[in-house]
Amino acid sequence: MIKDAVVLVVDDERDHADGMAEALRKCCDKAIPVYTGRDALEIIRSQDIDVVVTDLKLGGDIDGLDILQEAKKTSQTEVILITAYATIETCKDAIRHGAYDYLVKPINIDQLRSLVEQAASLVVRRKHADKQGRAANEDFRFEGVLGNSPQMTGIFEVLRRVAPTNIAVLIQGESGTGKELLARAIHDNSNRWNRRFVPINCAGFTETLLESELFGHVKGSFTGAAIDRKGLFEIADKGTLFLDEIGDMPLNMQAKLLRVIEDGVIVPVGGNKPIVVDVRIISATNHDLTGLVEEKKFRQDLYFRIKGVSVSVPPLRQRREDIPLLANFFLKEAVGETASKVTGISDAVMNIFANYEWPGNIRQLRNAIRTMVVMSDRDKLDVQDLPPEINRIRQLPAGQSKSSSDMPLNEIEKQAIIDMLAKTGNNRQIAAKLLGIGERTLYRKIKEYNL
Repeated sequence: MIKDAVVLVVDDERDHADGMAEALRKCCDKAIPVYTGRDALEIIRSQDIDVVVTDLKLGGDIDGLDILQEAKKTSQTEVILITAYATIETCKDAIRHGAYDYLVKPINIDQLRSLVEQAASLVVRRKHADKQGRAANEDFRFEGVLGNSPQMTGIFEVLRRVAPTNIAVLIQGESGTGKELLARAIHDNSNRWNRRFVPINCAGFTETLLESELFGHVKGSFTGAAIDRKGLFEIADKGTLFLDEIGDMPLNMQAKLLRVIEDGVIVPVGGNKPIVVDVRIISATNHDLTGLVEEKKFRQDLYFRIKGVSVSVPPLRQRREDIPLLANFFLKEAVGETASKVTGISDAVMNIFANYEWPGNIRQLRNAIRTMVVMSDRDKLDVQDLPPEINRIRQLPAGQSKSSSDMPLNEIEKQAIIDMLAKTGNNRQIAAKLLGIGERTLYRKIKEYNL
């Protein structure tokens, strides 16, 4: 039960209103039935209502959309519409005007209770935050996203502002910089926090499979489609869809994605029944999308659609002041996972960390510390525990570059890949994991360096 939640039930059929109100009293403190749109408007204007459940078609000159419009003047109130006529345009109109969700008659009471509980918990959470009166930066939660550098402080401020909205966000940065963690932070601090966050790597699928993953398919639509399957857009309905590596999406899929973002309607592969979805889009890429647009490899109209607000995450080598904070966080995490007795990191190791170029960014730092914790039998991680690709930099023979900061980044990256491939017996999957980069990235680098 959602304590202190007040629900208003509006239906011009008295038995329906009373029945829904009675059913909802099992999940909220108070459910008030009313039988006309005019009475509903008076209560909304005079009382503190958390959730309104209203029939779309009411007798008289006031309908459910009028009630929705009035209720949304109070930003805390959420509205669930009930309709017997679930046309695509009706549903799109309801979502466009700010409805939390809609239900089609005949009503499933369990589904109604579940929706009301979700909407009420969202409103109660907002009210609690208001009463606490906390500053925005204290109220915003960044799970696992750390940094005191000016670059990260600026990013955090942008995300605090954008998270409560539904605007699309584009996160740009090299592989391993923590783009998905930032996307999750946006979702966790949005009004969709109690709905699903659904990630997908667009680079990991062929065009046909990507279309099926995003939009779903019906049985028999292609070889292997043995059953109907929901797509990620439908699974993420009312939540957030994270499109990682969107720059690798094929052009034909870009056109289909643009249409869905604009219309809010998907059609499963092989199907003909449109499905209305309400999904917030957060995208990420390690490519220069403006360059891809100029090269006609990425649609300009889609670029402007996903780039409502854009943030660029700096590589770790450009925020070295954050390395000690991140290293100690990952140490604590690794010790907790392995029950290791390691208690700290030596100054010598921290100094090497500070001067290393980190081609795999934060992901590489995290994996390096995990490996060191597992392999070390000392109380503190020391130079002897360093992975080969990092240890090699400090052991360069006389006459070569004195430190990693003096070496070209591509040379450090190339040598790190050579060393890791040798260490893993050319097992590219394991090498990519230990380097903290994706397999596709490793394959591209191997080709680039002609290894």
